[in-house]
Amino acid sequence: RAATSPRGAGAGEVAATGLEGAGGLTRVVAVDAAPIGRTPRSSPASYMGMAEPIRDLFASLPEARARGYAAARFSYNKKGGRCETCQGDGVVKVPMYLMPDVYAPCEACGGARFARETLEVRYRGYTIADIFAMEVDAALELFAPIPSIADKLDALHAVGLGYLELGRSAMTLSGGEAQRVKLARELARRGTGQTLYVLDEPTTGLHFVDVELLVDLLQRLVERGDTVVAVDHRVDLVKVADHVIDLGPGGGDAGGQIVAEGTPEQIARHPDAPTGPYVARALSPRG
Repeated sequence: RAATSPRGAGAGEVAATGLEGAGGLTRVVAVDAAPIGRTPRSSPASYMGMAEPIRDLFASLPEARARGYAAARFSYNKKGGRCETCQGDGVVKVPMYLMPDVYAPCEACGGARFARETLEVRYRGYTIADIFAMEVDAALELFAPIPSIADKLDALHAVGLGYLELGRSAMTLSGGEAQRVKLARELARRGTGQTLYVLDEPTTGLHFVDVELLVDLLQRLVERGDTVVAVDHRVDLVKVADHVIDLGPGGGDAGGQIVAEGTPEQIARHPDAPTGPYVARALSPRG
């Protein structure tokens, strides 16, 4: 709970003078739609912390040990195991006269990103390039006996990202996908009951089926004792909240005031709540 005062605040603003009840929190995590990595080499596998155990697994294979390959051999970010023609990118830039440059698959590795010798080491028939090209659901079946990898894959599956390739460039993920990958990483952590998650418009651009998956995920975070605060307009999310704060009375410069707060049922009955009628309709058996 924040203690506020209008003194010292600008027009339309309220200055906070204190915060109560934060003593039980040890972490605050902001979950937004920003990319999960700043370079094309970032991927769901690296962000979730799976890349390292996967490389360790390959380094432990008899063929790798016989060749003296360490785990770094199976990283496309380091010299030694990657394709040096494309430096592990899998593509090469082709300069175009008076036109934007284009990228073509590397002829040396065929887009695999690894050197030929590295690809001769296989786990259950799969090369390291095959693994990074594999979708989450397929990889979950393959790595089921290895908890350090399977637990993270299971979290990605739980947020509806079973179709995502492990090595897909983070820069190609949509905002909604990036946000769900972040939530999956949190879900894979051991819950402490002392974490506050803050989400900014988490349902933006999501199909109603994906919204249901998101609600289930957030509920799992709450059930383990953590706290979730979401700023959102989607009534499918509002109607399942434990506590709703309805701001208004209008939008933009016409808003900023708390016009109603309480359970979704209380909001639905509140005469001044702008979203009340929509919440009431969503709570109706006929929806």
